[in-house]
Amino acid sequence: MSASSSQPRAHGDAVLSARIRTRPEDFFVEELPGFEASGSGEHLLLTIEKRGMNTAFVARHLAQWAGVGEVAIGYAGLKDRHAVTRQRFTVHLPKRVAPDLATLAIDGPDESLRVLESQWHAKKLPRGALAGNRFVLVLRDVQGDAAAIETRLQAMASRGVPNYFGEQRFGRSGDNVAQALAMFGGRRVRREQRTLLVSAARSELFNRVLAARVAAGHWDRPLEGEVWMLDGSRSVFGPEPWSEELAQRLASCDIHPTGPLWGRGELRSTGECQSLELSALEGVDAAALRAGLETEGLRQERRALRLRPEAMTWRWLDAGALEVAFSLPAGAYATTVLSELGEIASAGRDD
Repeated sequence: MSASSSQPRAHGDAVLSARIRTRPEDFFVEELPGFEASGSGEHLLLTIEKRGMNTAFVARHLAQWAGVGEVAIGYAGLKDRHAVTRQRFTVHLPKRVAPDLATLAIDGPDESLRVLESQWHAKKLPRGALAGNRFVLVLRDVQGDAAAIETRLQAMASRGVPNYFGEQRFGRSGDNVAQALAMFGGRRVRREQRTLLVSAARSELFNRVLAARVAAGHWDRPLEGEVWMLDGSRSVFGPEPWSEELAQRLASCDIHPTGPLWGRGELRSTGECQSLELSALEGVDAAALRAGLETEGLRQERRALRLRPEAMTWRWLDAGALEVAFSLPAGAYATTVLSELGEIASAGRDD
């Protein structure tokens, strides 16, 4: 289930085929900050717009510019190279003396970088310290019936989409799960690679459960023994008896059904919901992934099965191009939103 093309769609068969990332400007991402700058401290907080370079490249560039080690650079999340992105970085400068910001700029035909804003802040920017991301995406060479595409977009905006982990979790060649199985079987890997493979294994199991619920038609509907997650948070509750109040909250997307992020301990779900989850995770490879995650010391957690893109809009451009814009919370993937439309080929792979 790691490849998006193999995952069942919630809203029906594909309604289009298209291409994306034919140019960096077709994939625009802007971080939604999780906090305001403190205005004082030893960390220079920079908002940077970059084109044609990934986050790791910018972090190295900042370290060289400031004359510090890369450990002094903080950022909330990784952003793609084949895109135009805006994100924040911190640079630890204990003496509060920063080199000329103008010397940070890069202005080339394929790569560019400019500083949009700078402020002082009290702490290094940690991973995950963002509210989400705003995307403006252009699909080109769109093939499909315009009315059917509009209907699908309206359904996605109102009902949401399955909250699959995106293909980025599974590596460029899609073999991170196979590598995770080898690692759990005894193959030695570097520490940073271990973290990546553990995440891929956990994501694979979640996607299998979600795919089973999509195929059964209740990815956004309740099962007996359901565990719920509050929208916009990681707070979970339940199981509890079905009620009119829960029905209203589910319909308004205030709560979402959840699936397991595998680890040690008992599944929180019960009854019909737990039975489906365990059934979706049968098989030799799934058992090996589950055992490996438990050995790594992870504990059972939950993730929402449903994702509703916020402020979703779209418009047709010239030459059969379609622009789609929406915001997603941290940990959600634009590729999983687009895959609900159909088959979309990427001219430039995500980092």
